[in-house]
Amino acid sequence: MSPAIKACIFDAYGTLFDVNAAARALADELGPQWQALSELWRAKQLSYSWLRSLMGAHADFWQVTEEALDFALESCRVADPALRQRLLDLYFSLACYPEVPAMLQALRRAGKVTGILSNGSPAMLEAACRSAGITELLDHVVSVEEVGIFKPDPRVYRRMAERLDLPPEAIAFHSSNGWDIHAGKRAGFFSIWVNRSGQPPERLPDPPDVVLRDLSEIPAILGAA
Repeated sequence: MSPAIKACIFDAYGTLFDVNAAARALADELGPQWQALSELWRAKQLSYSWLRSLMGAHADFWQVTEEALDFALESCRVADPALRQRLLDLYFSLACYPEVPAMLQALRRAGKVTGILSNGSPAMLEAACRSAGITELLDHVVSVEEVGIFKPDPRVYRRMAERLDLPPEAIAFHSSNGWDIHAGKRAGFFSIWVNRSGQPPERLPDPPDVVLRDLSEIPAILGAA
């Protein structure tokens, strides 16, 4: 399997970047509900992306992120415009998970093409990669804005294969989102679910090839250790 894999592509939010980092950084001000707020923010962010796709009402992921935060803040009865802005500023420059830089370096040393395929807008992805210090470790950063619809629409995954000029089976796709990894597998990618939170498997077609708890084992699995 591993010699046939030419490119290693990653979802961004929740896979490379810690989506809870913004609310966690302000936990003292948000109080005990910081985690509930963060989880609701993320859930609404995803559901709004899916609903907008179904409605034919696309907006970029930054707008969706703002709207999801507004819902979460009101639900948690937080009415502080300055705190809202600080959460957004922190989200724009999220930290990556600790194993990410070394993992990407190992893949690059082994000659693998690396990249991101994300719902995030180009500006969001550029800022996150820069703040995490991984910009130089990525050959391609592809936003769904190139297609105009969010994942898991099949056109998004096809766009990645087109950008790489590779057959899908030569691409390893990694995501922490179960629904995303099933869609990637359905598109023909070798799919690795990074199940960071120990979720049960999704009841969807096209299950992943590999399930891991983090990204540290990726180089060994793909013959890049």
